[in-house]
Amino acid sequence: MKKRGMRTAGFRSGIGCITALAVGVLLDPPQAHAQVSVFKSMEKSDSTFARWLSGITLTGQVEGGIMANPARPQPGYNFGDFFADHANQVQLNQAEFTLQKAIDPSKGGYQVGFTLEGMYGSDARYYQILGVSAHEWNARYQLIPAQAHADVHLPWATKGGLDMHAGILQAPMGVETLDPTTRPFYTIAYTSEYSVPFQHIGAMFNWHVTDMIDVTFGLDTGNQTSFGRSDNNNAPAGYFGINLNNLAHGKLNIIELSRVGPENSRYSSAGGRYEADHAERFWNDINATYAVNDRLTLTGEFNYIHDEGLNGIRSNGNFKAADAESFVSFLSYKINKVLTFNYRGEIYRDNNNLMVATFIGNNAYMDGISGRASRGDALMPGPGGHGTTYGEMTLGVTYKPDLGHHVRVFMLRPEVRFDRSLNGTTPFNGGRNNGMFTFGGDAVIGF
Repeated sequence: MKKRGMRTAGFRSGIGCITALAVGVLLDPPQAHAQVSVFKSMEKSDSTFARWLSGITLTGQVEGGIMANPARPQPGYNFGDFFADHANQVQLNQAEFTLQKAIDPSKGGYQVGFTLEGMYGSDARYYQILGVSAHEWNARYQLIPAQAHADVHLPWATKGGLDMHAGILQAPMGVETLDPTTRPFYTIAYTSEYSVPFQHIGAMFNWHVTDMIDVTFGLDTGNQTSFGRSDNNNAPAGYFGINLNNLAHGKLNIIELSRVGPENSRYSSAGGRYEADHAERFWNDINATYAVNDRLTLTGEFNYIHDEGLNGIRSNGNFKAADAESFVSFLSYKINKVLTFNYRGEIYRDNNNLMVATFIGNNAYMDGISGRASRGDALMPGPGGHGTTYGEMTLGVTYKPDLGHHVRVFMLRPEVRFDRSLNGTTPFNGGRNNGMFTFGGDAVIGF
């Protein structure tokens, strides 16, 4: 559904680039400015609008990384990996800038804000929106409006009030996000790639019912689609869910979020326009985070996705369904002020071998969203047969010192990852193996 490897000299050169970046920053930190307040001089103005302008901030960050694969797969891709898909090659994943006027629900009252985020890099290939930025670029590095939304806080109905976000939104479902500073690893889980949506055009609402309960709901045009001919079908989709906050004396938070709506394209569905408009996709994700103590945090995520029409149509005219279920566990242990150990373990069952694939062409992923036909060598599908159970374990550390010198964030994250098919299929390393070993990591710096 949803190249070959470089020579050894190129691989060593890539490692050298990452090392040089890290050492250069540590020894001679750049003279950036941490979270620039664009109109700071207006914060004491008598004008309400001028004081509002004084809260606008500008931030930016850059992320690059590499995941080495000793098997040197042909073609040169790490199967099932989006952000580090090019084996043994350094990638500029993200260079992004965010202009923002944040709202703060804890302050109450009416508030108006916005978020504008532009991003360039290899990650952008997967976060395009049809009719906005998709298919405008043919290169590995692409440009997207990662976020562009208006934000409003309304002190209605309850003490906590209601937050509304409308425009281009990053999907709220799941534990791991596009922002590398909010997740523990460079790579992400199968669940985060194949079983949660990425981007929307629409509106999301967060109703703060009590200090312990938030209700989330929203309506949009579909996953990574816009309006009219740029939508892959003629039906909307939407979210509903609940957050339980500060349970167990503030140590436990639980988030449940569900989504329903047609997501298949009228141009590629076996049943054409009717299937695209009527075959519903059901996304369900629940995760819980428990802070055992000041050092140790545990997170568990369960996800189930079911699509009524992705598998085509039976001879009697009924839809054939496709689905996947998964469980992901995370452990984070803070060793000291700057060093954190991280673990991730996952079981992902692709029941019909229709979810997991590797998108070799730079636009192959968005071709799948839109229903466009891609070249045969632009997509590396999963194994044939009735299904594959994927297991994945990742170990790593995050080195995150406070560099000062106006550097907002600096992170080095080496990791080791092992993927395996648990039921004998051979999806990895060009279809040669039932397992794949990769190692590498990324560096992030931001002001």
